[in-house]
Amino acid sequence: MRPRSPRTTAPPTPPGPRPPAAVPGTSVPAAASGTSVPAAASAVPLHAPVVDWFDEHARDLPWRRPEAGAWGVMVSEFMLQQTPVNRVLPVYEHWLARWPRPADLAAEAPGEAVRAWGRLGYPRRALRLHGAAAAIAERHGGDVPSDHAQLLALPGIGEYTAAAVASFAYGQRHAVLDTNVRRVLARAVTGVQYPPNATTAAERKLARALLPDDERDAARWAAASMELGALVCTAKNESCHRCPIAGRCAWRLAGKPAHDGPPRRGQTYAGTDRQVRGRLLAVLREAPGPVPQAALDQVWHEPVQRARALDGLVADGLVEPLADGLYRLPLS
Repeated sequence: MRPRSPRTTAPPTPPGPRPPAAVPGTSVPAAASGTSVPAAASAVPLHAPVVDWFDEHARDLPWRRPEAGAWGVMVSEFMLQQTPVNRVLPVYEHWLARWPRPADLAAEAPGEAVRAWGRLGYPRRALRLHGAAAAIAERHGGDVPSDHAQLLALPGIGEYTAAAVASFAYGQRHAVLDTNVRRVLARAVTGVQYPPNATTAAERKLARALLPDDERDAARWAAASMELGALVCTAKNESCHRCPIAGRCAWRLAGKPAHDGPPRRGQTYAGTDRQVRGRLLAVLREAPGPVPQAALDQVWHEPVQRARALDGLVADGLVEPLADGLYRLPLS
């Protein structure tokens, strides 16, 4: 049984001008305030209730099951970037059934990865995942490495994915900073509604300082804080009444001050090059062989934008141009 740390509750902050936000339960200013970073012990009041909540409310997702292994975790992390779970699930299950190991995917043409990616969006992720699988097969005997530096050295793997795989697949102690975790820390610890648009060095420093010392506890905290952001501490319509740390949340105790930073970036799709690229790729995915230019011309009425989108797909390696005005998904 996981040892429990003593829990303390910070007194409510009185109204009026507020000093820099502090880690709840301490008087140590948080990193985002531009001052010092709290010691890991400062987060003790946060760890236990969040992990206890996760133990009770975590979703039963296939990549969290033991049989998923490190490869299943890696596939899920690629697919879940900017894509909700309900869209990922059917594609993930089909992917793992077809390519249960990295070497299975590496043996296929990159275009088959793009085809199987379907309508998840941002299809360059499929090419990056194929490239990572090929490197795993070549450099690591077909097994996803457990070493963080080796994960980071794989093509298409950034700091977040390397930390996520090392933590979720191998139970290691790493700061796993996705959008959900960043939002939880921004609200609960630094007292602001949203984190910066891009991850900052201060956020990384704070997240590392808040990690439990024990590796298993740190990995559990990473998964639990991510789930809390996905299900309760959401970007809009947050459910504070269901939050296990609502009584310690700096943003809530401050009266939920509105975001006063740069405008939040919204995502548009209709009428964009992304939409045109998606339609072009849909034709190529569904075709058994090369597709003539005339068939691609039918997917979008505006010829300049259509040509720009097609050129972008070729430049990104998602489409291969052939002789006689034919196009196909990449074979190499």
